[in-house]
Amino acid sequence: MYVSARSDYALRAMLAVAASGGGDGESGELVKAASLAEAQDIPLSFLQGILLDLRRAGLLHSHRGADGGYALTRPPDEITVGDVLRAVGGSLTTVRGLPAERAGYHGVAAGLTDVWLAVHGAIATVVDSTSLADLLTHAPTTS
Repeated sequence: MYVSARSDYALRAMLAVAASGGGDGESGELVKAASLAEAQDIPLSFLQGILLDLRRAGLLHSHRGADGGYALTRPPDEITVGDVLRAVGGSLTTVRGLPAERAGYHGVAAGLTDVWLAVHGAIATVVDSTSLADLLTHAPTTS
């Protein structure tokens, strides 16, 4: 598994929104893209594209205007690392740029497909069982 800057930034942004109280979009405070970019040291123009992908995937709400910003669409315990990774990167595991399930081999290399699928399954198990809330419980508190 290769974790791109885009995937890393997306997870950091989602965690920052969740930690700020933008928990389920109903009662939490909205977080501005500029604040996320500054707090997580992410280039704003790059972050805006990521936030758009997360919104299109149904993970974030956005509100326009002076008091606008972003909030999670669901509570942090209902959004997994896998949800975020798939929203911005597609498949969790790729082989030569293709999803692992599309990697095909013949002859002596035919067994590689099973290896890549097992790797994909192991990664999916970890990222799909780890929620934003799980990660927030491990975050150090600031005083």
